[in-house]
Amino acid sequence: MNDHVGGAVIPAGFDVPVEPLRRAAHYTGEPGCIAEARSFAAHFVRSLRTEWCAAIDERSENEVLLVVSELVTNADRHSNGPYILELEGTDAAVTVCVCDSSGALPRRFPRDPERVGRHGLEIVHALASRFFVERVPVGKRVSAVVSLDGK
Repeated sequence: MNDHVGGAVIPAGFDVPVEPLRRAAHYTGEPGCIAEARSFAAHFVRSLRTEWCAAIDERSENEVLLVVSELVTNADRHSNGPYILELEGTDAAVTVCVCDSSGALPRRFPRDPERVGRHGLEIVHALASRFFVERVPVGKRVSAVVSLDGK
């Protein structure tokens, strides 16, 4: 933000970003990709803290990383090819999108404490303020919005 005094421009603080921070990464599905995606997401959260001056607490950061893990794991297990992780964020929320080549839509199973596995979407639904799936020409795009307000 700048003030104009007598025709001179005087800096009056820092400028707030106008556009959300956006990053994307491509993964082949080889061993280690899920850990790489979590690391990529952790770096993204650090960038949000720096570039957006976002006050992201440890709980919110862990929620973002868990959503990334679950969505990337689903793409890794259920698609026959590479996938893309897209992250978009502001000081209020992070949108996690995973695009893969599978046309099969993700299935959320009913709660069942006796079931071993297949709780990923249940976890994502519990952590995300919004969840949606779109078909794209080469498969699907699964998105979850994680609020950073600690609620």
